[in-house]
Amino acid sequence: MKTKQIFNLFLMLVFFSFLTVSEISAQVESKFTPVKFGSRNLGGPRLGFTYVPGHGELATTLRDKQIGPLLSQFGWHFEYQIVPDVEGPCFIIEAIPLIAGVEYGTLIPSMTLGFGIRFPNGIEFGMGPNILGTESGVMSALMIAVGKSFDYGGVSIPVNLAVTTNPKGYRVSFIFGYAIEKSNNK
Repeated sequence: MKTKQIFNLFLMLVFFSFLTVSEISAQVESKFTPVKFGSRNLGGPRLGFTYVPGHGELATTLRDKQIGPLLSQFGWHFEYQIVPDVEGPCFIIEAIPLIAGVEYGTLIPSMTLGFGIRFPNGIEFGMGPNILGTESGVMSALMIAVGKSFDYGGVSIPVNLAVTTNPKGYRVSFIFGYAIEKSNNK
């Protein structure tokens, strides 16, 4: 075959390929509809414990102030979910202000902004920035969490394990609570 014949054959194949793909694409578009999303508000109280192990700066500071490595946590969980109308994961944005150390006669504030996913079976994971207020200033860290939310007749009971880390040390927290769904779109 000559070069011109090969080129013409190639052009015909490309042309028929586009026709076939366009026809298949039109069929696929007519069978599937876009997923619609709603939103839910699952804010509520949170409580738990944080353990500060090791010899990092935070653990040393706590020891110097006669504060043990195990701290109580009390706060509120503000959660906003993007929920698909079909079965699938929820996309979560949450803010969690907590106060620790009340049993030692002190208040250690922290704030976490989390971004995560919760699957239909309640398994969830996420991560985000954390800010801890100390006497020497503000300490930032990365929070990574996993957990499960149990649903009992519209009441969500989340149970989470979180690790918060930075070069000055790390903290391990066990946090739980409850929330009664406040729907926006359902």
